[in-house]
Amino acid sequence: MDQLIHKRGEGITLRGIPLPEPGPGQLLVQTRFSLISSGTERYKLAPPKSALAKLREKPELIGKGIKAIRERGLKATFEMTRKTLETPPGVPTAMGYSTAGIIVATGRPGSLFHPGQAVACAGAGFATHAEFNVVPENLCVPVPDGVDLADASFTTLGAIALQGVRQAAPTLGETVAVIGLGLLGQLAVQILKANGCRVVGSDLDARRVELALALGADAAVTEGLPDAVAGLTRGRGADAVILTASTPSSEPVKLAGAISRLKGRVVVVGLVGMDVPREVFYEKELDLRLSMSYGPGRYDPDYELRGRDYPYAYVRWTEQRNMEAFLQLIAEGRITPDRLITHRFPLAEAAKAYALLEGGEHSLGIVLAYPGEPDRSRTQVLREGIAFHRDEPALGLVGAGSFANKYILPRLKARSLPVVGVATARGMSARSAAEYLGAAQAGTDWHALVEDARVNTVFILTRHDQHAEQVAAALDAGKHVFVEKPLAIDEEGLARVREAAGRSATQLMVGFNRRFSPHAAAIRGHFAGAGPLTMVCRVNAGMAPMGSWYQDPEEGGGRIIGEVCHFVDLLGHLCGSRPTRALGRTARLGRDDTPDQDHLTAVLEFADGSLGTIHYFAGGAEALPKEYLEVHAGGRSAILDDFRALTLVDAARATRRRSKEQEKGYDQEIDAFLASVKSGEPAIPFEDLDRTTRVTFALMDSLRLDRDVAID
Repeated sequence: MDQLIHKRGEGITLRGIPLPEPGPGQLLVQTRFSLISSGTERYKLAPPKSALAKLREKPELIGKGIKAIRERGLKATFEMTRKTLETPPGVPTAMGYSTAGIIVATGRPGSLFHPGQAVACAGAGFATHAEFNVVPENLCVPVPDGVDLADASFTTLGAIALQGVRQAAPTLGETVAVIGLGLLGQLAVQILKANGCRVVGSDLDARRVELALALGADAAVTEGLPDAVAGLTRGRGADAVILTASTPSSEPVKLAGAISRLKGRVVVVGLVGMDVPREVFYEKELDLRLSMSYGPGRYDPDYELRGRDYPYAYVRWTEQRNMEAFLQLIAEGRITPDRLITHRFPLAEAAKAYALLEGGEHSLGIVLAYPGEPDRSRTQVLREGIAFHRDEPALGLVGAGSFANKYILPRLKARSLPVVGVATARGMSARSAAEYLGAAQAGTDWHALVEDARVNTVFILTRHDQHAEQVAAALDAGKHVFVEKPLAIDEEGLARVREAAGRSATQLMVGFNRRFSPHAAAIRGHFAGAGPLTMVCRVNAGMAPMGSWYQDPEEGGGRIIGEVCHFVDLLGHLCGSRPTRALGRTARLGRDDTPDQDHLTAVLEFADGSLGTIHYFAGGAEALPKEYLEVHAGGRSAILDDFRALTLVDAARATRRRSKEQEKGYDQEIDAFLASVKSGEPAIPFEDLDRTTRVTFALMDSLRLDRDVAID
């Protein structure tokens, strides 16, 4: 059982969670020491701001809220806004981002890391104050022999300080001022001295000034920094100024300008006000730079999460290589983190450690120690005595990401369905979702949950690349399966599902919710017996960042496979026929921030002679509703505007139906699936699920082959 420090509301709590599981390119690390970053974590401890205060800070949310009310209705918008502006009840915030420990397991064969190896780890949400952490390989570095792991726990802060120094580009013999002598400032002082610079520091705390002098600063003051700089530089001014202070005031930036030499450099590392005095920066022609955390690679999901390193020859100092360099400085004795440690606490006394941040006692480096051998159980029992019956749905949920939390979990909870357990890769999200649903257990081993004899119905709500494997395993275990779209992202995965479905007598359904919308039912009824349909579907999808997992062909499959499948299914459902040919065309944008396939026109031919056109694009105006549908046949027409307003027209009259909220069929799809479990009749025939998936593959082939593709 993993123990993790998290913030719930305004308090700090130590919480037990299931042992996490490393995925490909990840390491499972048992923490030995973690460092509390006093500046960042003190900020997180501040009382949560009210929704009104957040709206004042981000007035653009008001306009988005009005648009959302028009599209989704007041009730749905209120819930969405609550989740945006407030941390949902029961969802904790993991604390910490700088740790050191021992590798327990690797997530892939052939990794450069190995179990038993000592590593330093970085990253919010990864290197947390927990007994075990799953950390991407590019956010881990080996600890050199002889380096104490307590010192190594400073590595993340050290990489931040080192990147700030690199941005300042100091050369041997230059004078550099460091404003703010907290942890980052003290580390920057030592790094600059190791680089052969003269260093002058400034802080309001006399104890930190004294420490900087003891660590090698040539001068350090609580006041009178301009005079100190002038004395070291013969009145010329500092070659560079590094701001490591933490204050909303812009005074540090103004002070930096005042003490800089002509054509000097000013680097912002800490969180400071940025009201830059133009006159002094202009007259001295100062170079103002912002340092991006640990270094190149930060916030790049391809680098951090997918392990795609930058070429060494072109990006010499990535965040991982900065971490390595910092550890090497410790190994050489040029940096001494142990002299920055003012307090050490065992994990069990974490609350005392955080109390220091809010109290008046002097503190700087606060280190948490993780003694003993913790429980490594991957399943945590939360409730005893829950009765599960084979003739009623007993649920197991695999995955609990943002989509699941927003659209699926609340609907399952509203139906009071008994839940055996929730399994996710991260123990914290598994426990939070399990507690929300009143589940008996939480865990990180989805295989164990699927094989649990108490579970007869599995909801698979994971990322797209995991769907095929998990669906096939659940079907082979004799479970009914609801899986969010898509069913699979490649032919191999689809074939695996097809074989499992052929062996299984249980129900399988994909979350194609739109066919279950009351609006879709009304359209089908309107065109009953009207003959082949002509259907035009327009989707104003909005931009999806290139770095997101959704766009990654191996993880998300891209938006044609991952989202256009919704509209392929809807058109096939409306005409009641199977698609036989598919043609895809894209706008040739040639842009790096959006794939051409995100601007798709798809033409589908159906066996009954119906024709469907899907215009799916990412570049539309935000004010334009997302989805629009027209259907025409036999002197009848239907217009559906964003699943809110439906107009049905025939020779005699036009009938209009408007719902208070969007009706995309989420409730109806869940009810249809649960009904299929009881009746044994599929809510969507497997042939439709299989063919819809193959149509999306055919559209990808059509783009590649530059022709239409038959679907057998």
